[in-house]
Amino acid sequence: MMVLQQKFAPSLTARDDALVERMDEPSCDRDTLFRTYADFPRVNRVVSGWRTTYLSQIRPRFTGPVHSLVDIGSGGGDVARALIDWARRDGVKLDVTAIDPDPRAADYVRTLPPALGFAYRECSSTDLVDEGARFDFVVSNHVLHHLAAAELGTVLADSKRLARRAVVHSDIRRSGAAYLLFSAFTAARFRGSFIREDGLLSIRRSYSRDELAALAPRGWTVKTQAPFRLLLVFERHTPGA
Repeated sequence: MMVLQQKFAPSLTARDDALVERMDEPSCDRDTLFRTYADFPRVNRVVSGWRTTYLSQIRPRFTGPVHSLVDIGSGGGDVARALIDWARRDGVKLDVTAIDPDPRAADYVRTLPPALGFAYRECSSTDLVDEGARFDFVVSNHVLHHLAAAELGTVLADSKRLARRAVVHSDIRRSGAAYLLFSAFTAARFRGSFIREDGLLSIRRSYSRDELAALAPRGWTVKTQAPFRLLLVFERHTPGA
């Protein structure tokens, strides 16, 4: 494996936060961006592990028939919709507010059919804090590696203020094996979108466990999840406080 990594993968010893993903460029092609959003459900089902995260981090904290959740940086909203469906199967009405400050994401979501319990807003986590909003759960998927240090601090502080029960930020755990497997998985798929190119850049921008733990404020816990996931978790031991 080490020989293969050296031959086919860039050095992943250190996080390369200077890289810019194509879909983060304001001038990126809109049609390609929308195809990328449309491909996210297939990709996230394979690589993001949100079913496992839901079962281990969210469902055990349900205490009644109705709960609320905000998904920060929701993009096309596929993770948010999946969480609603899983909770419904478990007999819980999960009202999810998906937020993203990128107007292009909001434009894409407007092309989708409505879903019960799903609301989408073009705003930031700070906007919600300023409104005095509160939710039982705060989550994000593949957001942390996009953020500069100051932005990361802001999102984590906002998340604590917004959450009555728990925060779960899920992201990629950087490794050569993750890079090679994602490269192989996407080699003949997702043409006409940014999935392959940006996915490989995302792995290079993402954290190792120790790197994320070093940045995590007091009270936050970094957990690993197979195969290549990091969960940055904050639990409020007095719900609603």
